[in-house]
Amino acid sequence: MRTLFVVAILCLGYSTTALTQEAKIHWMTVEEVEEALKTEPRKVMMDVYTSWCGPCKMMMANTFTNPNVIKYINKNYYAVKLDAEYPDQIMFKGKAYNNPTYDPNRRGRNGVHELSRAFKVSAYPTIVYFDKDFKIITANSGYKHPRQLEMYLKFFNEVFTRDIPNENIQSVWDNYSTNFTGSW
Repeated sequence: MRTLFVVAILCLGYSTTALTQEAKIHWMTVEEVEEALKTEPRKVMMDVYTSWCGPCKMMMANTFTNPNVIKYINKNYYAVKLDAEYPDQIMFKGKAYNNPTYDPNRRGRNGVHELSRAFKVSAYPTIVYFDKDFKIITANSGYKHPRQLEMYLKFFNEVFTRDIPNENIQSVWDNYSTNFTGSW
């Protein structure tokens, strides 16, 4: 009986560990997304953050660990985490982006990466949404709890298309966000 109990505990521990390992957003680099888009087009969401940003840490701890958020992002998006102060070069669409003002000896805030500037990110966290061609749709800054993020994720994945004339996008969003009923 004791052996059976130990085996049951070990099996439970293994299955819990396996579920925990699976229940994570599959974060990719910009370069990995560019390769993946060649074979399986998807929309892209990029979390632009910094290491010193409190709301960024809260999103990582509270929002990006939510099982519904994880499941929806992994199924419908390629997800990128971009440290806005990343010190090394990043290739994006054949162009090299750097962080020439990064100082490895500096504590706290540091130089801002050129790629973050190219996406017009000026606050953290910011989620940048891209279409299947890796063209920017929009950037949305500020902490989002799971229900708030659900609205944006579903809008850009299920409603937004490039076929909507620019002059109508705001009214489409206003109608969607006013009538949105979240399920997370």
